Amino acid sequence: MARSKGKRSAPAPGARRATGGTSSARTSAAALWRTTAGKAAPVLRKAAPVLDGARERAVDLRDLASRRLGPAWATFTPAARALLVLCALAWVAAAWGGWIELAVVAAGVLVLMLLAALFMIGHTNLEVRMTTEPPRVTVGEPVTGEVEVRNKAKTPLMPVRLELPVGRGGVAFDLPALRPGGTHGELFVVPTERRGVIEVGPVTTGRGDPLGLFRREVTWSDVREIFVHPVITPLEPLGAGLIRDLEGNVSENISQSDLAFHALREYSPGDDLRHIHWRSSARHGQLLVRQFLDTRRSHINVIVDSDPASYADPEDFELAISTAASLLVRAIMDGFDATFLCGEHAMTRGTGRSALDACSRAEAASDRITDVAGRGARLAPDTSLVCLVTGPHQAFGTLQRAAAHFPIETAQLAMVIDPSKSASLKAVSDLPLLTLGKLSELPGLLKWGL
Repeated sequence: MARSKGKRSAPAPGARRATGGTSSARTSAAALWRTTAGKAAPVLRKAAPVLDGARERAVDLRDLASRRLGPAWATFTPAARALLVLCALAWVAAAWGGWIELAVVAAGVLVLMLLAALFMIGHTNLEVRMTTEPPRVTVGEPVTGEVEVRNKAKTPLMPVRLELPVGRGGVAFDLPALRPGGTHGELFVVPTERRGVIEVGPVTTGRGDPLGLFRREVTWSDVREIFVHPVITPLEPLGAGLIRDLEGNVSENISQSDLAFHALREYSPGDDLRHIHWRSSARHGQLLVRQFLDTRRSHINVIVDSDPASYADPEDFELAISTAASLLVRAIMDGFDATFLCGEHAMTRGTGRSALDACSRAEAASDRITDVAGRGARLAPDTSLVCLVTGPHQAFGTLQRAAAHFPIETAQLAMVIDPSKSASLKAVSDLPLLTLGKLSELPGLLKWGL
């Protein structure tokens, strides 16, 4: 059966005309766009510098307004800003509702603010010098300071109030009127009843109006830090945690193998033949061996548990800091390298002053002693003696896990601050555990513990 060939149907005449119309419209639109763009391009090129200049002037005006109006707006107190809002609302209500009373209220508010702003006219030009002595004290020792003010302006200074923050509190002085070049001094005392770092300053003066609508403060000095060190107790020299080091300090202990040559002695059975000095032996007719002095280094790592939940009382944490400070000072006096950690605060290889400063900065925090011990092991990998100081609520297993961060040859010691119990010393699982309730018990316990 022969297949019939299909015939293609020709497009309708209307469709062809429609397609041709669409194409013609698109061509006309494109031509119009090119013509318009060609005519507008020169105008845009000429207008571009004008637009850029206008943009730059707008930015300059904004910066100028922020520099000039920003300090002025900062002198407005919350009460003044609330009055401004009330004045604006009163003016709007008076304009829309025709209420003359509200217009009078708005005018009165403006007059009141203008009168209050008159008290802000004038500029204070002072030279303020603040001194505090001494910068480092122990808890309870007095610290005195002085603020000396000199009027540098060419006009007399009206009485002004001077404010000085001291720690969490502060003091205020009413300066009398000063003639040009005149000076006035004020003394103050810094309380040092508790350990810590006390920030003193900055000295500021405030100018305002009687209604409290405006206030301008000027800072005249920097902030000074006063370190209040913890109370410490004297300890005997530490004799533990010594590791032989080829570059360490020479000790008085005789050794058969080291680098610090000391003397020759007669050969004894069992001596290492490598240490025989053959030339001296041939000269004296008997075997002589070398004797050496041990060269040792020591690095103490004191870690204080900063978690308040570990202690029965907040004062026990202060006793723990005093215990750590006593250990650090004694170790540094013995020539040890010292590292101290308490929460986020850390100090390594410091002097006695820096160690006590670090103890002053230590604060109670919810850091786990195991995490702090791990950080201490990374900070001082050459630790030869580690001391863990904590409270009675810390589990002994946690102390063991904290001490496990250090090498097995590291001497370890744990101290528990518990005033409710008598002083004691226990050796549990190769970790000596000292319990003390008073700082005076530390020297005796430490002598037996080490």
